Amino acid sequence: MGEEIKEIELGVSPYESVLNVQLWKAYADEIEIFLEHPSGTRIGPLYEELGPQRYSIGNTELLIYYGKPGPFQITQEIYFDFIPRGNYVDSGVWKMILRGRNIREGEYYLWLPGGGALNPNTGFFLPQAQGTLTIPSTASRVITVGAYDSRLNTYADFSGRGSVNLIYRKPDLAAPGVDIIAPVPGGNYASVTGTSFAAPFVSGAAALLMEWGE
Repeated sequence: MGEEIKEIELGVSPYESVLNVQLWKAYADEIEIFLEHPSGTRIGPLYEELGPQRYSIGNTELLIYYGKPGPFQITQEIYFDFIPRGNYVDSGVWKMILRGRNIREGEYYLWLPGGGALNPNTGFFLPQAQGTLTIPSTASRVITVGAYDSRLNTYADFSGRGSVNLIYRKPDLAAPGVDIIAPVPGGNYASVTGTSFAAPFVSGAAALLMEWGE
């Protein structure tokens, strides 16, 4: 990112009752963050500090948390929670402005909830799929499973791929993960979607291979 300014546009569709955004960056990088409401009202710059930060813009409350690096993750998470004052988050084009102050690596990643948790028209204007893996799928000695849509024979748009500073490609395998018929509480069946339903295909195949190899 250098010492430049990056502006990320996020479209929020009407009737979005909840919304949260995760920003991941190198912990050593110092950046100022501004958030701009669809009306043009802006808050910021935000600086790192312990505890939640709360702001109000329009009819939306913003709750912001700065995370710390963990033993297996040297990046930093900044969590933005959009809370409606009424029934829904203010719709329109929100902007997140990042201004570098002291940049050493300059990489950052933004995440929205996947798996159909949001309305179809809510999303970043210029999304990129690379760098969307999470722990433990980034480990080198595990089988990382992605999901694909078996109806269209295409990779599922919600399934992560690639990663930061990895010299090997991930995921290792992709399995069906869209509209899978699975049992649900009450003795019924329902259509489910997600990588959580792709992984059992690979787990079952691995178990059969281990049984055959014994």
